[in-house]
Amino acid sequence: MKSYCMGKFGLVAVGLLATATLADNPISSYHYLADPGAASDDTYFYVITDSDDPAPANASGYEIKALYGFRTKDMKNWTDFGIIYDARKVSGIDAIWASGIAVNPKDGRLYIVFPDGGGGGIGLIGADSIAGPWTNPLGGEKKLINNWGGGIADCDGIGWCFDPAIFFDTDGTGYFTFGGGESNSRPAANNNNDIFNIYKLNADMKGFDVSTKTHLKIGGPKAMEASYIHKYKDNYYLSYSTADLRIAYGMSKNPMGPYEYKGIFMGNPSIGGQNINANNNNHHGIAEFKGHWYVAYHDRRIANGYDGLEKIPAEDGKANPTPAYHRSVSVDEFYYNNDGTMKELTFTKEGPKQIENFDPYDWYPALTSSKQKGIRSRSNWSPGKVAEHLLLPLSSKESWIRVSGVDFGTAATGFVVQAASAADGNKVEIHTGSASGTLAGTCTLKNTGNKSTFAENKCDVEGLKGIVDQIFLVFKGDKDSTMAIKAWGFEGSGTTPPEPQKPYDGEAIKLPAKIEAEKYDIPGTGRGGDVDSYSDSEGENQGDADFRADQGVDIVLGGTGMAIGYTASGEWLEYTVDVPADGSYDIKVSASTGMENGASFCFLLDGETLIGDTIKVPQTGEDWSVYKEFDGGKATLTKGTHVIRLLVTGDNVNVDWFSLGDISTFALHATQFNVTSAKTYNVYNLAGKRLGSVELDAGTAAETLKAAGFKQGVYMLRSVVGNKKFMVSTAK
Repeated sequence: MKSYCMGKFGLVAVGLLATATLADNPISSYHYLADPGAASDDTYFYVITDSDDPAPANASGYEIKALYGFRTKDMKNWTDFGIIYDARKVSGIDAIWASGIAVNPKDGRLYIVFPDGGGGGIGLIGADSIAGPWTNPLGGEKKLINNWGGGIADCDGIGWCFDPAIFFDTDGTGYFTFGGGESNSRPAANNNNDIFNIYKLNADMKGFDVSTKTHLKIGGPKAMEASYIHKYKDNYYLSYSTADLRIAYGMSKNPMGPYEYKGIFMGNPSIGGQNINANNNNHHGIAEFKGHWYVAYHDRRIANGYDGLEKIPAEDGKANPTPAYHRSVSVDEFYYNNDGTMKELTFTKEGPKQIENFDPYDWYPALTSSKQKGIRSRSNWSPGKVAEHLLLPLSSKESWIRVSGVDFGTAATGFVVQAASAADGNKVEIHTGSASGTLAGTCTLKNTGNKSTFAENKCDVEGLKGIVDQIFLVFKGDKDSTMAIKAWGFEGSGTTPPEPQKPYDGEAIKLPAKIEAEKYDIPGTGRGGDVDSYSDSEGENQGDADFRADQGVDIVLGGTGMAIGYTASGEWLEYTVDVPADGSYDIKVSASTGMENGASFCFLLDGETLIGDTIKVPQTGEDWSVYKEFDGGKATLTKGTHVIRLLVTGDNVNVDWFSLGDISTFALHATQFNVTSAKTYNVYNLAGKRLGSVELDAGTAAETLKAAGFKQGVYMLRSVVGNKKFMVSTAK
């Protein structure tokens, strides 16, 4: 089977991972949230969640009473609007579990479908803003679905009448779906799932056409809950949570099916082989935003203390709550294959890349941040009103929120914070870089006498200009719970236009040329698609060449001097070239791999396919030290300046150089790494875990590893003395 290198709307997007400016998962680290739904419009990406906050530390079941709302413009800084709908204060609703959200393209309004009491029926509410107020378009307490009356229809024999989702097609036609569990009449079994229904909503959103009822039958693993519909290009996707706690999906040309099962889209959330979800239930929400596709999901990172996260207490104030009933919500970007099938999601610590700069000169609700520490929040919600949502600092400890990728333009002159303070001496410090970094200003808060009377506080700031990667609002006070922050913003004006990437040597590479892979373009500054010159799966330079060490590309010694190594599918590098004349240009490459098959890469020109086929690199040696020259075919180029992208499509290929045009006059000097004397090397797996050590004499590293008892696989070796690193495959 041929492998193709597609342009900007195809395989090029598969597996692209973030580089330097990264968000932090989960999106909120100060309360327990679950069961997200996702939606977007031209301005914002939205996430709604329910809340595990009411659950006590030793919970043996769920306590879910309210919906929370979040939005972002840049996929890194999130505004938490707190409770947007509270079952405890709405007549006729017992509890409010996993819900769905969508934007109606006809009127731009947001709509939420929610379950009543965790299984008794399905309700509908709408609003002009994620903050609300949310109202029932059906009127009164009427519901879409209710088994006990008060609904347009009943649950149609579905075992669990919950986990609804709502979907609007591009023509504005609306649908909702729900279901879960199983019953005698609605089975759930491998390759025979009949537990979901879908209906078409009326155009006025005041009900639905009962005659459109359709059973969403689908094959695949046994289904449990969480049916979800989304559309990509001309395909519709039904995804659902399986009984073994994964997310499976099928595809159709019609939103109401039938759906053909395609595979698993999400495993149970894990990173580096470690489950971060207490091996428990799984849930997801999917939406496209500004050309990217994202999935919101829940995990148990906070309750598990994963990756050093603070285990915040449960609602009863007790620490170390039961992870199963205290969940967190995270977001990651995902991709499609060129045939429309979904690439399986990679769960990350970092979350999506920031896609535009943050404007500090707007007025923001207090809980607008990319990361938080030592804070809590409180919502004062009542029906028909937008909740007052407050940031409550634990100010006698380390307490702050971080905002990322902030564009201060020519310079900020001041900071304004709306706050209540029940003590003297409470203050907000503005730092850059870290919570203890350079101090830009301090706002001492007026003592308003209590935490319900608010005042504006202003202070001067200095040193805030251009694009600042991170600012920290640090809360200081002698006692916790003596201040409440409602909103904040900066004063000043001006914007900083992004600076695009530049050729490595200052001028575009004039063809014909042999291009050293490590001399990719210099990254620009700011946010946007024209500033990044590479994408690497992690931020550290794993190479041993001590070249461009401040960037994430892994540059290794080898080949004609240096090469790109430790590559993963989806990583890429870009090179600006000057084409002197229209014509056909020969492509040659020098590459190596220790893998028997699968290593490959391709080229794109200005985001479009340069050559159709990927360049497959067969095993050149067992330790990536043997570089061989390969013919990459011919490329048709037009006169002018262009950007060439080298896209890795198969893991573990090292690239030394590539050429465009006749390079017969260039001298090529091949080098190899050879072990010439006994040296001690530590052995690591590809997740970075040290497995042991070996003594390498002259000879092959692969044989030495086999003799030492290492199984077939790929390993990284690092010298105990010095910084020599290389990869070894023991596949044979």
